[in-house]
Amino acid sequence: NSRGTASLLKDSISFTDVSASGLFEGHDLLRRGFTSVKNELLPSHPLELTEKNFQLNQDKTNFATLRNIQGIHAPLKLQMEFRAVKQVQRLPFLHSSNMGMDILRGNDECIGFEDILNDPSQSEVMGEPHMMMEHKLGLL
Repeated sequence: NSRGTASLLKDSISFTDVSASGLFEGHDLLRRGFTSVKNELLPSHPLELTEKNFQLNQDKTNFATLRNIQGIHAPLKLQMEFRAVKQVQRLPFLHSSNMGMDILRGNDECIGFEDILNDPSQSEVMGEPHMMMEHKLGLL
């Protein structure tokens, strides 16, 4: 009897077991997005985290040195200048070299890896300007 087994299955599985917090929990793509294995991996080398945070650590050291030498006003002034330079941006479809930030950090006279080989994410391929502006303004 198909009705009898259907009613038994319906009665034996409670609604809480099938809900997102229940026994059969799955990954909710609409709420959490796609899973990324890269974010869950541990660093492969002990120095990897240090290299990722190099600029942040260098800024903290420079601010501490400035505070010890010149007082609290020097790092505060430099942080305000950093924020002002970060607010100035080009249109989203144009590449920005962030020359102002390089000058404030003293990197304008240094030749680094990105100057020679360039970052692949900063390619010269320009996207559709109208679509990118509409996306930035939240119209799409």
